[in-house]
Amino acid sequence: MNEKKQKSVAAITLGCKLNYAETSSILDMLVSQGWSLAAIDEGADLIIVHTCAVTGQAEQKSRQQIRKIIRKNPGSRVAVIGCYSQLDPARLADIEGVSLVLGTTDKFEPGYYLADPDAEQPVPLVKVSPVRELDVALPGSSMLCRPEKGRTRAFLKIQDGCSFGCAYCTIPNIRGRSRSVPLHQVIERAARIADAGYHEIVLTGVNIADYRDGDTGFSGLLQRLEEIDIRRIRIGSVEPDLLDDEVIGVVAGSQKIMPHFHLPLQSGSDAILKAMGRHYDTKTYRQRFMKAVEAIPGCGIGADVMTGYPGEGEREFGEMYRFLEALPAAYLHVFTCSVRPGTALSRQVAGKELDPVPHAVAATRASQLAELGGRMERRFASAFCGGELQVLFEESSANDDGTTRWSGYSGNYLRVDVNVDAGVDPDLMKGFIHNVLVEGFGEDLHLQGRLLF
Repeated sequence: MNEKKQKSVAAITLGCKLNYAETSSILDMLVSQGWSLAAIDEGADLIIVHTCAVTGQAEQKSRQQIRKIIRKNPGSRVAVIGCYSQLDPARLADIEGVSLVLGTTDKFEPGYYLADPDAEQPVPLVKVSPVRELDVALPGSSMLCRPEKGRTRAFLKIQDGCSFGCAYCTIPNIRGRSRSVPLHQVIERAARIADAGYHEIVLTGVNIADYRDGDTGFSGLLQRLEEIDIRRIRIGSVEPDLLDDEVIGVVAGSQKIMPHFHLPLQSGSDAILKAMGRHYDTKTYRQRFMKAVEAIPGCGIGADVMTGYPGEGEREFGEMYRFLEALPAAYLHVFTCSVRPGTALSRQVAGKELDPVPHAVAATRASQLAELGGRMERRFASAFCGGELQVLFEESSANDDGTTRWSGYSGNYLRVDVNVDAGVDPDLMKGFIHNVLVEGFGEDLHLQGRLLF
């Protein structure tokens, strides 16, 4: 009697760190069910595409990836999951070659992935639970989250959804309202990550600083995570109005929590911030930003910046540019506004309450902000030339002279490259933290240095 062939699964993830964390949870779940992991180009029985829908461009990229994978893997079942699936399952199901479309909650149900790969399936299986059900369930939070490649850092989901209701944002329509993973589950998962040998935990969620379990808020959670035997804890994105003195104080007094925040600004014009329904103005944003950089040595803070928001004229764009120019930010993530279906902004545009910004104008403004961001990134990184940084190494590539270039991130999220002789054991580099003397700049604004063993 022939043994049943072990099913194989591969995955590709688009979008945010939360998506990566959830993909890792799904793969762990399937492995526990007897599946084997494979690479995308190995002809896996099942290929999962975890989609993003935060912008129209993200949706387009998701569709392109789906079609590319179907072309290159005609014998694989293709499952499309995640935010885009929740928002527009019919469009994804219409793509020829898609076998399965699963929404935000449904993607964690193992049974949906178990169809016989050799069975005929004339139409895709589509399972997308209503958004109202997402406000209760928080699946995928109790699993150990692992990165898809290597063993450098692990993602830990602590929260999902958002209750802020910004006019442009479709996340509440996709992931529901804000809810938090119980504290005991977060601590248990963090301890398992540390026991598995990781050196860094990355906290993930939609609005992680909105975390609350009973009397424990975000700062209390951070204090509890300090007890975990791990070298690094990275926070990532925090809403400006939630970066309060208590959170800043915990990070400032910590040896484990990295001096790095991603503080979404969206606009440097108070008029546009008000139209967006954001919970702060530019004065508050700058106060919170400066409080953090003054209290936390070497703190690197990046910002999301959106241009082309309907109603943004030359005056508002100029206000944003000047506001950013005076801010000691480490980097900028620049993108143009995308009017998402089902949002307050989409209704305002449809009702002629706000005038869209012409595409060419928005593109020009985005280019100007990207150029400014490059200068800000170089200015911030330059301050660390000649000093030492602790770097968690993640990737390597061969140099023409026989050495190996290793690349990783400092605590304040600066990209650092070093060249290492062939005799250095790569098992002592990938996923490990080493001191580096920074000597200048290399390629792509990366800092260049040498190891201090």
